[in-house]
Amino acid sequence: MNRIDRLTAILIQLQTKKVVKAQEIADRFEITLRTVYRDVKALMEAGVPIGSEAGTGYFIVDGYHLPPVMFTQDEASAMMMAGKLVERMTDQSVRTAFEGALMKVKAVLNEAQKDHLESLQEHIEVLKPHMQMPASVGNHMSDLQKAIVEKRIVEFQYFNNQSEQTTREVEPIGLFYYSAAWHLIAWCRLRDGFRDFRTDRISKLVVSERMFSPRSISTLQEYLNSLQQTNIEMKSATVVFDADTAQYVHNSRHYFGYVSEERTDDRVRMKFLTADVHMLARWLLSYGNKVEIEDSEELMSITRGLVEQLQAHYLKLDEVSSR
Repeated sequence: MNRIDRLTAILIQLQTKKVVKAQEIADRFEITLRTVYRDVKALMEAGVPIGSEAGTGYFIVDGYHLPPVMFTQDEASAMMMAGKLVERMTDQSVRTAFEGALMKVKAVLNEAQKDHLESLQEHIEVLKPHMQMPASVGNHMSDLQKAIVEKRIVEFQYFNNQSEQTTREVEPIGLFYYSAAWHLIAWCRLRDGFRDFRTDRISKLVVSERMFSPRSISTLQEYLNSLQQTNIEMKSATVVFDADTAQYVHNSRHYFGYVSEERTDDRVRMKFLTADVHMLARWLLSYGNKVEIEDSEELMSITRGLVEQLQAHYLKLDEVSSR
């Protein structure tokens, strides 16, 4: 990236947060702090009102906004691919908002970039997981996002696994995607504890004007970190795939509670959070000796039991065929 493009990108980055640390800029562009200081000084000399606080970072003075800029072809393509995921993995409220945003992106593209997107659009598709949803399911993702940020109490009807309906009043702390569905993590006033609600089983949702005060666990990350300590439904596991095998699990892994991954030269370490360890074990077994269970004794025990069952089954068949 040449310096002019980097200066423009730094200016855009400064507008994304109230305060941006110099180290964040250095890490993003893989430059030294000295280069960051030099670039920021150049922007200030060009008339951009940038303020700074020692030990805190840089900020744009209120009221300044960078005029619309052109997207690169790669950036526009990335937005289009994100749109495919939004279309398949969110509800109508988010799809509508993203469609409006994507329209604004396309409006500033040149003709060649627009032709590129039109051509690419026909060659990318995302399979939508089949899920049974109650007939009355609504479109609540946008409302839930606002309620989480504004710390507002939410009321809704909820269908459990047995399709039983209950009325819930909750304090939402986050949205979490796993096992091919979005889940609302919230303090349930009916059950007097944190609960995990699949959003496709929520209906008649109303965001109350009432606000709630944060509890001991107030963020999604704190909730996830507490799962093992509090033994709430979900169980974690870390498994390691050969790099060549890992490329074939990208689609299916999301059905089994995939959370994150860490790559090395020839291995991929994946973390899972699941309520059904048996199902995870059966899936992993299909990859044979190309996967290793790293830190879950329960998952290891279940997998070992499945292997012993298979061995006994085929030894029996071998005995029958040899008679």
